[in-house]
Amino acid sequence: MEPIAGGSQGGARRTLVVTGACFVALALVVTLAGTPPGDVPVREALLALAAPPVLAAMHAINHAGSWPLLLPATLVLVVAFAAARRRWYVWVALMVAASLAPDALKWLVGRPRPEALSLGFPSGHATAAAAFSGALIYLAAALPPGARRLTRTLAVTVVALVALARVMLRAHWPSDALAGVALGLALASVAALLSSSSADLARARRGS
Repeated sequence: MEPIAGGSQGGARRTLVVTGACFVALALVVTLAGTPPGDVPVREALLALAAPPVLAAMHAINHAGSWPLLLPATLVLVVAFAAARRRWYVWVALMVAASLAPDALKWLVGRPRPEALSLGFPSGHATAAAAFSGALIYLAAALPPGARRLTRTLAVTVVALVALARVMLRAHWPSDALAGVALGLALASVAALLSSSSADLARARRGS
């Protein structure tokens, strides 16, 4: 997600349009067709790579999309970044939405997991990881260039690994994980827009 710099909201809007469209497209395909054509071969290819050491790593990475880790990480985010402290309610609301939205959408879409009867679209772990990482990517705009690049690279890597882990641990179809990433980034884009709008409004009030 592009940072919103100098009051410009274009980057977050573009991210919201792209990720929102991806999520809607995936939801429509899954609802109308069941299993998208690429789901089975991609899943089988990833499962073929799931040797015991890889699975052990995936189990560890999986925690990056779980709330026992993300809840304290969100608090750290709010404390560490001035923009997050000023509008803490936006970022807390983002993570609450990332927690509630997948469960509601699972019932709406009604797609079972590949090896269970419970519902799996979209992946809640992937949604939460992408929402948190999207927030971090936006807030990292305040960091020096080197730290900003490193932070954003790590954030993108974590999201990709969590999505892979959900498939390799047999919890989700690839499209479930991809939809979760799209949803989480879309929610983070909304939070970035709300944060920027609040900042613009505050500046306008101070100038009046």
